[in-house]
Amino acid sequence: MENKQITAVTELDRAHYKTKVYSGGHFIYADEPEDIGGTDEGLSPAALLLASLGSCTAITIRMYADRKGFNLEHIKIELAICKEEEMGKETTIKRKITFTGTLTDDERARLMLIADKCPIHKILNNPIKIETS
Repeated sequence: MENKQITAVTELDRAHYKTKVYSGGHFIYADEPEDIGGTDEGLSPAALLLASLGSCTAITIRMYADRKGFNLEHIKIELAICKEEEMGKETTIKRKITFTGTLTDDERARLMLIADKCPIHKILNNPIKIETS
């Protein structure tokens, strides 16, 4: 796998919060709910953050389970982030992982450890510096 920089471009015109997001030849919308002026035609930015963590976690677990030959049929990851007004020096994300398949207790425990090895988890657990120009 080529180790190239990940990039994204976002564009917002007068569409009242409905934002176009481009990355790696793919396209999605981010938006806000109607009750705060959005069109609710895409995931909210916070939901996109949770989706990034959840999908990265699931992919990392799947890669490991496949490499080890574990009988892992399905991975479900439920995520929630604290309310914006509760965010201060620390933001809490709750993540519940459920596995389906014939797994030993040791395999389940190992998969839970592997969940914390996903790149997005590592990014979110370290200080983040944002340079704006």
